[in-house]
This record gives sequence, structure tokens and C-alpha cells, in this order.
Amino acid sequence: MEFSTSLKENFEFRRLYAKGKSAAGRHLVLYVRLRRREENRVGITVSAKLAHAVKRNRVRRRLREIYRLNEGKFRRGVDMVIVVRGRGVEAPYRVLEEELLALAGKLEALL
Repeated sequence: MEFSTSLKENFEFRRLYAKGKSAAGRHLVLYVRLRRREENRVGITVSAKLAHAVKRNRVRRRLREIYRLNEGKFRRGVDMVIVVRGRGVEAPYRVLEEELLALAGKLEALL
């Protein structure tokens, strides 16, 4: 990824949940917070209650790839957390891509 890193620390996720804006779709919930930096930070969460590890990791890989391919469309200086809902585990790639971009557009995270 060109200008992005991962959110890893629990306190970073909690801060984003508390102070960021959110938008929800059928398969995903997106939390966004604008910062004054040049890099984006992205975190993806999939609850263990939704599926076993193989399916959780598959949807995580899909979302990382969706973000990587569309990275140029996102504003710089954005923290975002993508939370996968129950239906998102089995959702096709195109559905996840359309929903992520639609939610990002709602939250003004796209250029």
C-alpha cells in the first residue's frame, strides 16, 4: 500500500469508535476519523462469533485487497476501521467493494 499503514493497538480502535463518524451497511460498518497527516491507517475487525478462522481471514484478505486497489480514491490523513457484520463473511467480493466505497463516500473519506 502506497500511503497506508495498519491500525494495530486496541486504544487506537477504541479512540476511533468513540470520536469517529460511522456509517453502516448490510455487510459492513465503517468508522472514519480525519487527521492532519499524510498517511492513512486502516484496521479490519471480524468477530470470532461470526465464523471460524479460515472464513474470518478470507474476508479480511478481501477487504485489504479492496482497499489496496482503491487506495488512490481515498483522502489522505484518514483513520478507518472496517467492522464486518454477519452477512459480510459470505458476501461476494464485488458486493463488499461496492459497499465499502459507498460507506466511505457517505463519510466523506473519498476524494
